[in-house]
Amino acid sequence: MTDAPEREVAEEVSRVAEDIDTMEIRGAATIADAAARALAAQADASEAESPSAFLDELRAAARVLHDTRPTAVSLPNALRYVFRDVRGATVEELRESVRESAAEFCERLDTAQHDLGRVGANRLRDGDTIMTHCHSTDVLACVEGAVEQGKSLSAYAKETRPRNQGHITADALSEMGVDVTLIVDSAARRYLNDVDHVLVGADSIAADGSVINKIGTSGLAVNARDRGTPIVCAAQTIKLHPGTLTGHTVDIEMRDESEVIDPETAEEIGDPEVLNPAFDVTPPRYVDAIVTERGQFPPESIVTLMRELFGESPIQPWEQA
Repeated sequence: MTDAPEREVAEEVSRVAEDIDTMEIRGAATIADAAARALAAQADASEAESPSAFLDELRAAARVLHDTRPTAVSLPNALRYVFRDVRGATVEELRESVRESAAEFCERLDTAQHDLGRVGANRLRDGDTIMTHCHSTDVLACVEGAVEQGKSLSAYAKETRPRNQGHITADALSEMGVDVTLIVDSAARRYLNDVDHVLVGADSIAADGSVINKIGTSGLAVNARDRGTPIVCAAQTIKLHPGTLTGHTVDIEMRDESEVIDPETAEEIGDPEVLNPAFDVTPPRYVDAIVTERGQFPPESIVTLMRELFGESPIQPWEQA
């Protein structure tokens, strides 16, 4: 028995899914915003003649978006939020509810990052030096909040290979007036003695407080703990992984080897197997605090907030008939 063919989705949904998959759209908040807007675009483009057909199309669009980045939990959380308020007896009523729900989500997303930034800024003191890994708009919000308070900061930005997302962070920090030093990933331990705080983002956070973030985060956290440097994770609540409440394990995305080495060079060195995991897991014992728009939490207590937001048994409405 074969699976039923996937319903055709709107062109905008396919474009957004492609951009998320290829990392043209990156960053958990940006991904979540794009996913919610894509569902609204699907609703606008739908020519369904019945409510059931409309909902089938919406679920199909959500599945296409969901399957692009299995580790970026902000994406399914965005889909879950939009579906939560989808209701109506006619296609037009359903269409309008999707528009309103997506707009509300995006508006709250904008507010959440600003609120998170104010919380995180309070951890930073005038004259502090931070170290960053990868690119996180939540981390940048904390720094921006501190700068707006009149604090002078400097930063070591790790390159974060193979895609060098740290270059984006370095540029953004420089734009804020932060004195930035770009370092290769393997030099992090060397400079940790000069650092007051390590600030990292998260693609998702498990119920036990484990932080799933760009590969290299866990090693940095271990080194920071050994050096006595506090490590703070800045993450909006859209990055909490509700599936881990019921024992779900977090999938670690494996990306294409071409990001690491081109085929010609690989052939020159014997065509070795190339492993390119996108993320790793940092146990809660290496993280000093998780900063969210709802306040600052010890990693071990994040489960309380997760239950408050998602309950004990989160659902995936795009999989329901």
